[in-house]
Amino acid sequence: MKTVTINKQKVIPSKVVCIGRNYVEHIKELNNETPDSMVIFNKPNSSISDTLYYFDKYTRYEGEICFLIKDKQLAGVGFGLDLTKADIQNEMKKKGLPWERAKAFDNSAVLSDFATLNTDVRKLRMELFINDKLVQKANYDLMMYKPQQIIAEIKSFMHLQDGDIIMTGTPKGVGTFDLNDVFVGKIYDGKQLIVESQWQAEKQ
Repeated sequence: MKTVTINKQKVIPSKVVCIGRNYVEHIKELNNETPDSMVIFNKPNSSISDTLYYFDKYTRYEGEICFLIKDKQLAGVGFGLDLTKADIQNEMKKKGLPWERAKAFDNSAVLSDFATLNTDVRKLRMELFINDKLVQKANYDLMMYKPQQIIAEIKSFMHLQDGDIIMTGTPKGVGTFDLNDVFVGKIYDGKQLIVESQWQAEKQ
């Protein structure tokens, strides 16, 4: 089973719960419809990775603020890359079919280590750099659905186990990437950097 780390301790998530279309500008950049309710999908434990793999020219990165669950509450915060096989997803969407082939494949949830969440979530923000260029940034205010709303909605129909991860959605700036591209994901508590992780895209 795949693990993630918080405070040097390894935990095993049973799943990664992902929130889609949670930033207005991201919805616009992909020409998607604004949903009437929260879009939720899962990635399995096998999707978790601490390595960023290059799959093909159609695979898209999506940087996200992520939370680790303990006692059904937000206990840790980290940075995540939700990898999407965009060509497959577009085909599935045209046919009205589920997205699993495009979203839930092995090593598609690239996660940093997690820091204990001991701050007001309203102060959190994220940045993603690729090859030293800032490509994505977001904060609490830009989220359509805030973390506590997300928790409540998930718990309304699905059990959250200790160690589960919530990926809260991606802001504008998504795109494809190349082999050897260098990614740096950062999470800030106000002005204080609390999480930083670096990956270089490599062959499987």
